[in-house]
Amino acid sequence: MTATTLTERRELASRTFDGIEVTLFWTQATDRVTVAVHDSHIDETLEFDVAGRDALDAFHHPYAHAATRRSLPLATSCGPTA
Repeated sequence: MTATTLTERRELASRTFDGIEVTLFWTQATDRVTVAVHDSHIDETLEFDVAGRDALDAFHHPYAHAATRRSLPLATSCGPTA
């Protein structure tokens, strides 16, 4: 087994609907699971880590999971503070 094989991500599932592509990845070397969402209408991609036990749900509902993952950082970095 080579070093590139250990760091390579594997695509576990993928789906496309109305210009939105959702892909579930797993990296063996780190046992990291990620969900990537690409919106071809605006050519933007977001990717986030997800716990293995939540992987399938995050694959089917990526925006709900992305919002919970990003809600704290966005709330602290957006807008003026009182």
